Amino acid sequence: MRDRLSKPCPTFDKEVLVHDLRPRHSWMLFGLLVLLMALTRFTHFGSPDRLPDASLAVFLLAGFYLRPVRMFALLLLTAFFVDLAAGSSELGAWCLSPAYWFLIPTYGLLWGAGRFGRGLGARGVAGAVALSLIAVGGLAGAFLISNASLYLFAGTVKSLGPVDFTRTVLAYFPAYVGSAALYLGLAGALQFVATEGGARLRAGVPG
Repeated sequence: MRDRLSKPCPTFDKEVLVHDLRPRHSWMLFGLLVLLMALTRFTHFGSPDRLPDASLAVFLLAGFYLRPVRMFALLLLTAFFVDLAAGSSELGAWCLSPAYWFLIPTYGLLWGAGRFGRGLGARGVAGAVALSLIAVGGLAGAFLISNASLYLFAGTVKSLGPVDFTRTVLAYFPAYVGSAALYLGLAGALQFVATEGGARLRAGVPG
């Protein structure tokens, strides 16, 4: 009994929580991301009765937390079927054009940005700043790909010249980043609570 009591408490490795989710936990997180995207994908920037589209944040978070590449493919399929369900609406008619297939590199870039920032997730304030910069860079690249493909292949904005189109879409960039930042900030807060709470629990320190 004395030997058991004298043993030190097990240490808590934050990297395990950030990077090495067990398969069951990975699929649980995947299911939550799918649900979030399915519930919010019907509007870009939100409205008084709808949350903004979480798709951009979903692919960034999936790249950061989920190892299997097949989950990226499944998220793409989810996005496609949600958009297909909206195919009879004005939004669906706008999105389901030849430019639509450029969502694959758009979301692939976000997934890659999440994976690139994977090793920075538990390194304090500097890590948080680096992750934020990576996220903004990924979102800027995604914004460029999606809007350039829209202009070149959608056939719906040909009345605008390149300069006018660029000026028009740039006005949406703050909302584009802000919508994703809303979900990324929430995920970061949950990560912090889970990490610090887990560390205190493992170390036997009261909250």
